[in-house]
Amino acid sequence: MRRAFFITTTCLFLVAALCPLSAKAAQKCKDSIIESSPESDYLFHSDGTVTQKKTGLMWVRCSVGQQWDGSVCKGEAAIFTWAEALNLANLEEYAGYDDWRLPNKNQLESIVEGRCVEPSVALEVFPSTQSAFYWTSSPYAGLGTGAWSVDFGYGVVTATEKSGKLNVRLVRDSD
Repeated sequence: MRRAFFITTTCLFLVAALCPLSAKAAQKCKDSIIESSPESDYLFHSDGTVTQKKTGLMWVRCSVGQQWDGSVCKGEAAIFTWAEALNLANLEEYAGYDDWRLPNKNQLESIVEGRCVEPSVALEVFPSTQSAFYWTSSPYAGLGTGAWSVDFGYGVVTATEKSGKLNVRLVRDSD
């Protein structure tokens, strides 16, 4: 039994050394599909925000929990229940603004880049976006305990139990 444990541990060590667990799959995009949310649709600001030209919405480029360093998002994205996310958004101050909020379903879906997966977002605009679900402010009528969420792994919009813990991206109406 001790020998089997050693072999298993050694094999796991070798696999981890050859293929680190922290390695992430590279984003995949189909060049033959027209961009749905190209970099040219945004005005870039030096404070870690962008304004989406077609909607006039200002977005924080990093997921909540990450920090903008002037070119990329550093750190790990935090996860929250729906109630926590709504509360956090109401208290957030960033880039000199205190009117941040969770985007509604249509607003969050508007930044999905439909020609890309893992993540399905323009990484030039929203660097280090998690290939994961993000909360919207929109409750799901078909499930009283649910709210709409957007999966930035594959760009899917779905309902999620409000007690689940998801990522958050903040938005505000630009001036």
